[in-house]
Amino acid sequence: MTRFRFIAFAVFGLLLKERYMMKLIRWPSGEAKPGMKRRIAWKLSLAISALVLTTPVWAQTDQAAELAKKLSNPVASLISVPLQYNRDEHGGANNGAVVSKLIIQPVVPFSLNNDWNLITRTLIPLIDQEDFPLAALNESGLSDITTSLYFSPKSPTADGWIWGAGPVLLLPTATKDVLGTEKWGLGPTGVALKQTGPWTVGILAGHLWSVAGNDNRNDLSATTLQPFFSYTTKKHMTVGAYTESVYDWKGEQWQVPLIVQAGQLFKIGPQILQLALAGKYWADAPDNGPKGWGLRLQLTFLFPK
Repeated sequence: MTRFRFIAFAVFGLLLKERYMMKLIRWPSGEAKPGMKRRIAWKLSLAISALVLTTPVWAQTDQAAELAKKLSNPVASLISVPLQYNRDEHGGANNGAVVSKLIIQPVVPFSLNNDWNLITRTLIPLIDQEDFPLAALNESGLSDITTSLYFSPKSPTADGWIWGAGPVLLLPTATKDVLGTEKWGLGPTGVALKQTGPWTVGILAGHLWSVAGNDNRNDLSATTLQPFFSYTTKKHMTVGAYTESVYDWKGEQWQVPLIVQAGQLFKIGPQILQLALAGKYWADAPDNGPKGWGLRLQLTFLFPK
């Protein structure tokens, strides 16, 4: 159990940000050279994360197989709480700037009747912006919260399709002006997917319009397209690729990150978790936005019924 506690502690260090892990590093004497503690913190966290990814799942393989399959389904009837850490570097006029996000994403299903579920998916983003040339952008705090509600049939269609649809809401909860839109948003969202054996293929789409808020801030009109596919191995590791493309109709600009991810189920005592590591490449983004490669690490707590 001591080993598992150490693993979990190190993973959370990377999720919260590498500088918090750096505080755990103590030196025999003097200070490290600039940048050394940062590099060691990253290597330590990633090495221990890799150890978790290779940890075998528990003996109940039927339960593990079912949970691995449900995790690939955005509207599965499964309570989960993903903690997703993203790190991206910017280019253009913001060259060298770094944005770190810790997104808490609780997913809670509700049974409406014998035929329908309501799946709630909420995104609570905590943002840290550093090294922007414009000092006012170097802020940390809570950003806007997004909540999606999917009404989904409990059984797939005759052709095996699983789907859900409903509204998506944007709440202006940012603690700093530069971290949010200061707008209330509303729009439709939907998902459709098919699971055949170990394969999952689908797409999630939605659109948000601003409907109220600060008149001095730009209105919102953005379309989200998220095609995805994944393969789950016999060891319950899920490997997949997807994108989280967003088109800004006001600015006439795409943001297209291409993401390849691998995730493994494991247990710490009675708690079931999945740890996923992903590489992210920005195929398109605003001129002064994120560029090149980014990192994503996600730790998901699962609460099967």
